[in-house]
Amino acid sequence: MNLNLLQNVEVDGVDTADYPDFVDAYISYAEDGNGNALTDDELARITDECQDFVQELAHDSIMGGA
Repeated sequence: MNLNLLQNVEVDGVDTADYPDFVDAYISYAEDGNGNALTDDELARITDECQDFVQELAHDSIMGGA
């Protein structure tokens, strides 16, 4: 899956006490490039396989970038 095509990505489980690791952060919602919501399995796969992406979104969420 091309992460650059994802839209409206939401990250949850961001706990500032976990900074800078955010071990509980996960992608809770995202849409593909056509605006279709990803399935729970697709969201879980992104969270599991693309931890750098999740980390970046978690950091952005507490810094006001998301």
